[in-house]
Amino acid sequence: MLDLFYKGIIIGVLVSSPMGPIGMLCVQRTLAKGHLSGFVSGLGAALSDLLYAISTSLFMGLIINFVEANQRPLKIFGSIVIIVFGYFIFRSNPLKNIKKNQGVPQTLVKDFVTAFLLTFSNVLIVFLFIGLYARFGFLLPEHSIQMTVAGLIGVIVGALIWWLFITFVVSLIRRWFNIRSGLKLLNQIVGIVIMSLAVAGLVSSIWSNNFW
Repeated sequence: MLDLFYKGIIIGVLVSSPMGPIGMLCVQRTLAKGHLSGFVSGLGAALSDLLYAISTSLFMGLIINFVEANQRPLKIFGSIVIIVFGYFIFRSNPLKNIKKNQGVPQTLVKDFVTAFLLTFSNVLIVFLFIGLYARFGFLLPEHSIQMTVAGLIGVIVGALIWWLFITFVVSLIRRWFNIRSGLKLLNQIVGIVIMSLAVAGLVSSIWSNNFW
């Protein structure tokens, strides 16, 4: 159970870490209004991620036998999906939607709701969850309901860890943070880390029977 919980944490961090529009929004609010505003926005994003994680789990449950019979090719496929995703993050422009995320001051409730709606509107996140689930063997026939719940709790914990970390760091350096160069560099670092982990997983899947 703990193993699935730890895998859930990793998945939660990987899903939350890319600095797309929602990451941009949280960083902007942290810079403008402080750590609490940015973290509350992250909470809204984390709730959306949890709902998608649960939905993906239910969907995956319908094809669990197929997943069990094809673990090796699915893990290879999952690694490739994550590599492509990491490359997309590395090359993406985090400033593209900067004007869209600027607005009048908002309450913490509005911070939470707007971040939730922005994240929830990205239905393609389901494909990322499927890739990560396949990569980490997150849903298998031998997993009990309790184990699956523990894994999903791990997902939300991982997401919260990421948002707490990034908003705390930004709040510490907000006086010296250059939003243009800083976000671009952060995007590149995250992209490289994701691609590196996925390449390592792909190599292990192809050349070894010892999977993550």
